Amino acid sequence: MRIRSLGVIDDAVVELSPGFTAVTGETGAGKTMVVTSLGLLLGGRADPALVRLGAKSAVVEGRITVPEGAAAALRAEEAGAEFDDGALLVSRTVSAEGRSRAHLGGRSVPVGVLAELADELVAVHGQSDQQGLLKPARQRGALDRYAGDAVAVPLAKYTAAYRRLRAVSAELDEITTRARERAQEADLVRFGLDEIAAVEPRPGEDTELAAEAERLGHAEALASAATAAHAALAGNPEDPEGVDASTLVAGAHRALETVRTHDPALAALADRIGEIGILLADVAGELAGYADDLDADPLRLAAVEERRAALTQLTRKYGEDVGAVLAWAEAGAARLAELEGDDDRLEELTAERDALRAELAGLARALTEARVEAAARFAAAVTEELASLAMPHARVTIDVRQTDDPDGVDIDGRTVAYGPAGVDEVELLLAPHPGAPARPIAKGASGGELSRVMLAVEVVFAGTDPVPTYLFDEVDAGVGGKAAVEIGRRLAKLAKSAQVVVVTHLPQVAAFADRQLLVEKTHDGSVTRSGVQVLEGEDRVRELSRMLAGQEDSQTARAHAEELLATARADT
Repeated sequence: MRIRSLGVIDDAVVELSPGFTAVTGETGAGKTMVVTSLGLLLGGRADPALVRLGAKSAVVEGRITVPEGAAAALRAEEAGAEFDDGALLVSRTVSAEGRSRAHLGGRSVPVGVLAELADELVAVHGQSDQQGLLKPARQRGALDRYAGDAVAVPLAKYTAAYRRLRAVSAELDEITTRARERAQEADLVRFGLDEIAAVEPRPGEDTELAAEAERLGHAEALASAATAAHAALAGNPEDPEGVDASTLVAGAHRALETVRTHDPALAALADRIGEIGILLADVAGELAGYADDLDADPLRLAAVEERRAALTQLTRKYGEDVGAVLAWAEAGAARLAELEGDDDRLEELTAERDALRAELAGLARALTEARVEAAARFAAAVTEELASLAMPHARVTIDVRQTDDPDGVDIDGRTVAYGPAGVDEVELLLAPHPGAPARPIAKGASGGELSRVMLAVEVVFAGTDPVPTYLFDEVDAGVGGKAAVEIGRRLAKLAKSAQVVVVTHLPQVAAFADRQLLVEKTHDGSVTRSGVQVLEGEDRVRELSRMLAGQEDSQTARAHAEELLATARADT
C-alpha cells in the first residue's frame, strides 16, 4: 500500500505480511494513518482534513489479492475491474476541497463499490469499530455465520417464504384497499346504468323531441301562417273576388300562350311561367295539408316536454347528448364487469397468505432450534478462548429470544414478531466472574475485556468462515502483562488462516508478529518513504526494548525483548 500526502505521511510504502503484521511506533508517529489509509481503500468516509497541509490531494494506492471465485471478485468483475495476476489494483484520491475519486482494477467506480468489497475482504476492529458487534442484529448475523449450513439452509427457505408472503400480502392489501374504491365506483356505475335503463333513450331522440316541442309550442301561429300563405297562393274560398298568385300566374301564362308561336324567346318565357304555376299549385297543396295535419294538442306537448326533461337529466350527468349517454352506458357496462372480477383473486390470495403464514411459522421454529443449538456451541467456544486470554472465570452466553407481537406469527402458542431473518433476537451476554450476572457485552465488559471478547469471537470465527484480512487498531488498549501475551498468541493463531494487521503499543503482542513495521517521523514532523521500516534482527530487538522500557539500549529491556521473541517463536 502506498500513501501520499495523508495526515503526517508525506510519501510512504507499507508492505503487509501475508500472516501477522504488527505496526508500531511512538505515539503520534502516524500509525493510525496506516489504518485510515486502508479504510479509504475500502470505501471509508473521505475527510478533507486528512489531506496533508499544503498538498492538493491525498492518494492511497493498494494491491489486494482476491480469492478466485469469491463474491468480492465477482462484484469487481461486474464493476468492470481487470485483475493483475489475481490481484486488484485499488486507488482512492481525496482532494483538499473534499472531492473523492475511486478506481478499481483500472476503472473509475463509485466509492460504494469499494465498501461492498470491504464486507467480503476485511474485518476491522478498533476501539470505536467494536461498537458494530454490540448491535443485536450484527450478533444474530455473527451467530448465523458461525452455525453454517445448520442455519443457512432453513434461513434460505424461510427467506424465500417471507418474500413470497410479503408479495402476497402487498397484493392483497392493494386489492383490499382498491376493492373499497372499486366497490364505490361499481355502485356509482351501477346506479348510472339503472338510471339510463329506466329512461331507455333512443339514438337521436333528443333532437327529434326538440323539433317537435318547438312545433307544438307554436302550433296556432304556424297554422295561421300556413293558411294565409295558402290563400295568397291559391285563393280564399270565402272571398271569391280576391286575387291570388295562382290566378295571376295562370292569366300571365294564357296571355303568352296566344303569341308564343311568333317568337321562340317568348315561348321559352311562357314555359317558365307554366312551371311557376305548377310549383305554386304544389306548394299551395302542401300548405293546405300542413295546416290540416298540424296537431295543436296540449297533452302531446306536455308529454314531449316531460320526456325531454328525463333526457336532460341523463345528459347533465353522462354526456352532452343522448348519443354520448348511450356511449357512456356501453363503457359503463364493460367497466362494471371488470370491477366485479376481483372477488375470485381475493379469495385465492387470502388462502395463499394464510398458508404462507403457517409455513413461515414452521420454518421460523426450525430456524430458532438451529440457532439455539449453534448459540450453545458458539458461547462455549468463546468462553474457552477467554480462558486463554487471562479471563479464566468469564462466561459468555447467547440469549435467543422472541418478542410478542399481535400481528406476528404463531409459534408454539405465542404470537411473535417476525422479519426477513426470522423471529429471533440474538444477544451476547458476558458474566466476567463467578457470581456476576450475565449482561449484554456492551454493559457487562470493560474496555480491555471488550477487546478480548471481540478477539475471542474473531478467533472462533476464523475456524468456520474467515474473511481474508483482519485489522485490529489498538484493540489491546487497557490490557497488559499475561493478558497481553495471550492476546499476541491468539492473534498469531488467527494469522494461521488469515492475514492479520495489528496497530499496537504492546511489545508482548508485537513479538508474535511475522513482520513488524516501524512508523517514525523525520525531524520536520513528516513520515517519508523511509519512515516505514520493516524491522528485522537487531532493529526489532531495539524497537521492542523501546516499547518495553522506553530505552532502546537498556540491557535489561533488550534481554526481555529477546525473551519475548524467543517465546513467540517457540509458540508459533
